[in-house]
Amino acid sequence: MKIVVGMTGASGSIYTVRLLEVLREAGCEIHFVASESGWQVIEYECGLTQADIEKRVTRVYDVNQIGSAIASGSFRMDAMVIVPCSMRTLGGIANGMADNLLMRAADVAMKEGRPLYIVPRETPLSAIHLENMLKLARLGVRIIPAMPGFYHRPKNMDELINMMVGKICDQIGVEHTLFERWQG
Repeated sequence: MKIVVGMTGASGSIYTVRLLEVLREAGCEIHFVASESGWQVIEYECGLTQADIEKRVTRVYDVNQIGSAIASGSFRMDAMVIVPCSMRTLGGIANGMADNLLMRAADVAMKEGRPLYIVPRETPLSAIHLENMLKLARLGVRIIPAMPGFYHRPKNMDELINMMVGKICDQIGVEHTLFERWQG
């Protein structure tokens, strides 16, 4: 699978890191783009630099290079995931504001009818946030809020992270054993 992964400056970059690991283990081709604040947050929250991420993906794109491959409908991809997704980026995508490569790639995914998954990480949510999510959902974008479940009785933070990343993988069709599924 060829997956585009976007990361914004919302808190929760640990989800990005774990998703990249799982996608890589699954043999996916990973094309990565981060907002400028996304790079700041991943360094702060995870202690990782752009060089660290470059080792985990197929290719990293500069968010300001709007002419990059992932900005074109002719770029074939199986899905795009934005994790975590800030309300700024979500609102921009919902309102057609493709003013950087991350938002342009999302816009292309929508216009080409390719799967787009957005993992918002914000609380509380305002009516504007909810309206933007509803607008995107009505356009076929899958909204996967960063809300891990507890029915698998997590024992530590890694299990909570794996639950969320597993839910993302379920949506994009990547097999995993990141959490125990509910058996009833």
